[in-house]
Amino acid sequence: MTQPKQIYRAKRAGNVTKTITATLDRYGKRVFTRQELVRLVEAHRKQWLLKALPLRSVVLESPTYVQEFARYLWRAPNPLEVAASVRAPNSYLCHSSALFIHKLLDRLPKELCVNYEQSNKPKPSGGLTQESLDRAFSGKQRQSAFIFPYEGHAIVILSGKHTGGLDVRELSLATGTKVRVTGLERTLIDVAVRPGYAGGVERVLEAYRRARDQVSVSKLIAALQKLDYIYPHQAIGFYMERAGFPKKQFSLLKALGLDWDFYLAHNMKTRGYSSDWRLFHPEGL
Repeated sequence: MTQPKQIYRAKRAGNVTKTITATLDRYGKRVFTRQELVRLVEAHRKQWLLKALPLRSVVLESPTYVQEFARYLWRAPNPLEVAASVRAPNSYLCHSSALFIHKLLDRLPKELCVNYEQSNKPKPSGGLTQESLDRAFSGKQRQSAFIFPYEGHAIVILSGKHTGGLDVRELSLATGTKVRVTGLERTLIDVAVRPGYAGGVERVLEAYRRARDQVSVSKLIAALQKLDYIYPHQAIGFYMERAGFPKKQFSLLKALGLDWDFYLAHNMKTRGYSSDWRLFHPEGL
């Protein structure tokens, strides 16, 4: 990773006025693209009377992706702020990142997931079969190759299905910066579908436990139906039951149908089976 570099000369630091500092602190963000920086300077050029700003530059580079992302940092932004700036304004934090923002994780995860949705595509032809499900979950979960190292973290860009930003909202980080992130119910759906981007099934189960008294099951089901998934309600219901949700709540997921044998995760070496949910899961979970 390219180390942060001052974009002004230290000997001119004394010219940085309180006005500039106050303006940047009020701006509501600490990570800027080049275009945002140009607009900021143009808006305040006469007032500031400066040609340089007390920002640090960093270039996010991936070993597997050609495009680079230059960013300009004010003070010490949270790594989530940097992650949220990649592919902005149309991207949003999800999976592991969203779990932390919703206080379902104690520590900022090593992988910071960002969703940049695909364009709208027609549904694939052909119906679902048990054979195709078995085959899909026998191998490893597909992993994004768009990974950008940053200060000991890996910013992972996911190309999620087109949802039009379903249940995506702006929430404030501890620094006061607002970022786009999936809501609680959408986050719980996402991590059940792709547990590999949440630290694995045990961490997902712990997230469901922590969310038990906060989540609206009716909102979750409404979001699930809008996402138009065929089968993950079985995994969600299983997590809810194991996490201690009231039976009347997880029974709503069961009512959506149990037409297939489903899998909680990919490539499970040892597994148990829940006949109540028609679901294969890691043994001992």
